[in-house]
Amino acid sequence: MLLRSTIRAMACMFLMIFAVEAATSQIYSMYVANESDDTVMLVEFDGQTLSISDTITVGTIHTEIEGPHGLAVDPEGNHWYVSIAHGQPNGRVVRYSTTDQRPTGTVELGLFPASMSISSHTGLLHVVNFNLHGDPEPSSVSVVDPNVMVEVGRITTGVMPHGSAFGQDGRRHYSVAMMDHNLIEIDALSLRILRSIPLGPGTKPTWVALHPHQSLAYVAGNGSNEIIIVDTDSGTVSRRISVSGNPYNLAISSDGSALVATLKGAQEISIIDLLTELERTRIPTSRPIPHGVVITPDNKYAFVTSEGIGSQPGTVDAIDLDSAVAVGSIAAGQQTGGIAFWKIKQ
Repeated sequence: MLLRSTIRAMACMFLMIFAVEAATSQIYSMYVANESDDTVMLVEFDGQTLSISDTITVGTIHTEIEGPHGLAVDPEGNHWYVSIAHGQPNGRVVRYSTTDQRPTGTVELGLFPASMSISSHTGLLHVVNFNLHGDPEPSSVSVVDPNVMVEVGRITTGVMPHGSAFGQDGRRHYSVAMMDHNLIEIDALSLRILRSIPLGPGTKPTWVALHPHQSLAYVAGNGSNEIIIVDTDSGTVSRRISVSGNPYNLAISSDGSALVATLKGAQEISIIDLLTELERTRIPTSRPIPHGVVITPDNKYAFVTSEGIGSQPGTVDAIDLDSAVAVGSIAAGQQTGGIAFWKIKQ
């Protein structure tokens, strides 16, 4: 009996060790853009520690800052894309291989290309041209064939467009017009505007995220300190969630339970329970000016970039979404902003 008990205890111990090792053997990989030093970093997290595994210089004019801003990774994980915002005058998007981090194609777009996303239906890349040049005037969304890196369409949307997101079926693209206070819906097949949805005066929207299972778009009202919930079936604002601190970027978990907002006017992020539409908690970031956020496909972690101020480097923070606490931080480059999740490695 004693021998059986000992064997049983040892088996339980080995199972516990195996479970711990399995839980900590996953490596979360993401790309992070540093806008003021023309680099993109490959950042990894092993469940305990953040590390930088590679730093890629993305500018070509060595005497000027060219401003890598937005990032995207293709669905297959073979390529990543970065918008180079500061052009002469037009910016561009460059495609890189995830195998060796080398550029494999480039396309010139509009003025200050920024956020981008890829349609799961058409495979086309949609890039907003934010346009910080001169007097405010309507700008556009560029549509790029990422296989050949050619612009196949350019759709005029509004003044200072930002954010770029698709629903689960990839048939409709959503962006915001920051100075027109509108949510813009584009048909991914015809490349035409379907609706321009008013969000209210003074909202100054900066980002949009789509619910994974419901016909809802969540918009960051940077000027009005709220999250605006839009019913995408009716094309109307259905509800508003008050969130102080100037919400800037948003991410929604793949199970639809949580929304994470970076609060650019505060050194914090907000985690909102989407079932109750109440703020669950706020978590300070390691540096000022929180910018981008992504949530891992398994909904365990959120990763948040912060720009920093002046000469201090930006940072990447890891947030455990179950416990709602920060579990890691690492210094990155100057003005860390754009972030795109790549993959989970075993």
